Amino acid sequence: MSETSLPAPDHTATLREALLAAGFTADGLLDRLGAAAYAALARSETVPALRATRGASPLDTLVRLFLLQRPVPQEQARAALPLEECVQDGWARLQDGQVRATVDVRPYGGPDGDDWFIVSDLGCAVGGAGGIGSREEGVVLGVGGASTTLASITVRTPVASALDLGTGSGIQALHAAQHATRITATDLNPRALEFTRLTLALSGAAPADLRVGSLFEPVGTETFDLIVSNPPFVISPGARLTYRDGGMAGDELCRTLVRQAGDHLNEGGYAQFLANWEHVEGEEWQDRLRSWVPAGCDAWIVQREVQDVTQYAELWLRDSGDHRSDPAAYAERYEAWLDEFEARGTTSVGFGWITLRRSAAAAEGRPSIVVEEWPHAVQQPLGRAVQEHFARQDYLRDQDDAALLAGHFTLAAEVVQEQVGLPGAEDPEHVVLRQHRGMMRATKVDAVAAGFAGVCDGSLPAGRILDAIAQLMSEDPVLLRDRTPQAIRLLVEEGFLEPVPVAGAVREEGLG
Repeated sequence: MSETSLPAPDHTATLREALLAAGFTADGLLDRLGAAAYAALARSETVPALRATRGASPLDTLVRLFLLQRPVPQEQARAALPLEECVQDGWARLQDGQVRATVDVRPYGGPDGDDWFIVSDLGCAVGGAGGIGSREEGVVLGVGGASTTLASITVRTPVASALDLGTGSGIQALHAAQHATRITATDLNPRALEFTRLTLALSGAAPADLRVGSLFEPVGTETFDLIVSNPPFVISPGARLTYRDGGMAGDELCRTLVRQAGDHLNEGGYAQFLANWEHVEGEEWQDRLRSWVPAGCDAWIVQREVQDVTQYAELWLRDSGDHRSDPAAYAERYEAWLDEFEARGTTSVGFGWITLRRSAAAAEGRPSIVVEEWPHAVQQPLGRAVQEHFARQDYLRDQDDAALLAGHFTLAAEVVQEQVGLPGAEDPEHVVLRQHRGMMRATKVDAVAAGFAGVCDGSLPAGRILDAIAQLMSEDPVLLRDRTPQAIRLLVEEGFLEPVPVAGAVREEGLG
C-alpha cells in the first residue's frame, strides 16, 4: 500500500466535475445509502453499502469503486467518470475488463455546504479507535474521529497565514484554506504531502506550500496566525507506525510540539492540537500540562477521556490489527507496552485538546492557563466557544471585585435553570444553571446567584442588582457585595454571563 505511486493531479478538475455530476457527495451518499448503511461505513462495515449499491447508476459505481474499493465493470466506470484520464493519471487501473481504484476518495461536507473530497490510502478512511488494521509504516489515513474533532474546535477567523503540522491527507489544510490567505502544510512522510495536494485539488481549494520534515523544522523561524496539528500522539514503545506513534519517550512529542509552538505564533494567534498525556504516579496531571505551556501564551487544556494503561495498550494494538496476529507475538507486544508504562511510572493516559494563544498579557507575565477535565457532551463546532473562552479570560484578568460590581452583564443564550429537591418541598435543595450550546456546562448556584443571573439584562450594574436582591432577601447589602463577586467571576468564566460594554461607564462610588 505504502509502496504504490500516487495519482497525478493533472485532471482533478475534470474528475471533480464527474463526481459532483453523479451526486458523489456527502449528502448524495446519505440519500443513496440511507442512514443505517451510511453510519455503518463509519464503523468500517461495508456490507449494508454494498447491498444499497447493487444497481448500475454512476453513483452506485463510484461508491463501489472509491469507497468500498470493489472492482467495477469497465463500461460502468466509463459512464461514471472520465476513465481514460483517471487511468492515465493513476486514480484507477484496468485489469481483465474491470476497473479498480488505487486510492480511497471519500466525500466530505464542508462547514458551509461545500463538497470536498479526502484522498487517502486504500482501506484507511477510518482510523484511530475504529482500527484500520494496518501495520504499514508509511500509510496515510483519511478522515477519522480525531480529524473531525480538531476541525470542529479550530477557531475560524480570517487570518493571513496558517500552518497544518503533520497534515496527513490534508483535511486540516483544506479547512484552513477557507479562511487563511496562505497555507503551509508539513509532514514527516512525503507521501502524506502528495495526498494533501490531491485532497486540495480534488476539493477545488487553493494549493498549499508543502514541506517535508518533523515538528517545526520545515518552517524554520516563520510565524503564523493559526497552527493546527493532529500529531502522531500515541504513546507507544518505539515508533513502528509513522501515522500514529510519536517516536519519543512517553508523551515527549506532544510536550515538544506545545513548547515549541509559542515561538511560531504571531500576536493574538492560536495553536490548537489534539494530544495524549501520561498520568504519572506522584504527579498531578494538571501540573504536568501547565509546565508544557510556553512563555508568552495563554492556554486552555481540556481532558476529554482517561484510560488505564491496559485499556490504552489494547486500543492501539487493535488499531494496528495485532490482535489478529500470532497470539505469542500479540502477548509480546502487549508486554512491551506495559513494561514501558511501568518504567515511566505511568498509571493512565489522558486524551484531549490543547489551545494556545499568544497574548500581550501573557508576555507580561500574566498568563491565563486553564486546565480542566470535561468528559461530557459538547455541541460542535466549538471554534467560536474557544474564541469566547479567551475573550472572557481577557476581561476577567483586568477586573477586580469593584470593577465586577460596576459591570453590566446579560445572561448568555440558551441557559436554563433547573431546581432540584423533593417533590412538594417549598424550596429547592439546590439550583443548577445549564447551558445548551458550546461546552454545555452545568453549575450549582445559590439563591442569590440564581436570582442575579435571572435578572441580568445589561441595564443595571451588578452592584445595584445585588442591593435589590439584598432588600428582597432581608440580607445586609454590604456583606452581599463582599461575598458575591467570586460567584459572578465564575459565571462569567464559564460563559453563563456575558459582560456588556457600556459607553462612558464609571465605577460606582463606594464600591470595593
